[in-house]
Amino acid sequence: MEVQGKVKLIGETESVGTNGFRKRDIVVTTEEQYPQQISIQFVQDKTDLLNNYKVGQDVKVSINLRGREWTSPQGEVKYFNSIQGWRIEGVQADAPAGMPPVPPADAFAPAGNLKEEDHDDLPF
Repeated sequence: MEVQGKVKLIGETESVGTNGFRKRDIVVTTEEQYPQQISIQFVQDKTDLLNNYKVGQDVKVSINLRGREWTSPQGEVKYFNSIQGWRIEGVQADAPAGMPPVPPADAFAPAGNLKEEDHDDLPF
């Protein structure tokens, strides 16, 4: 799955517990009719992926949805969901989502040296 939008916030890397677990959050604002503020968590070595991005930048984040069950000391069962990022890449703001970039007109060179009489080789 992917989330695409503008970076609203990049958190600091946090160490949790005594076993060296690291996590870092990023908030991406989607660009749709009703924009959503999506909090995505990167963990362990993936936290470093956020070092090259800044607030306001357009990004596409590859994510996994995670869910887990937790039982309280009183025996009550609760369920939690999280969004975990595993890849992030910058996108161009002016290109519509899902559309490949259009190359400039000068990227198309003629096929070769055509003579004037070669340009009209239609059989009719």
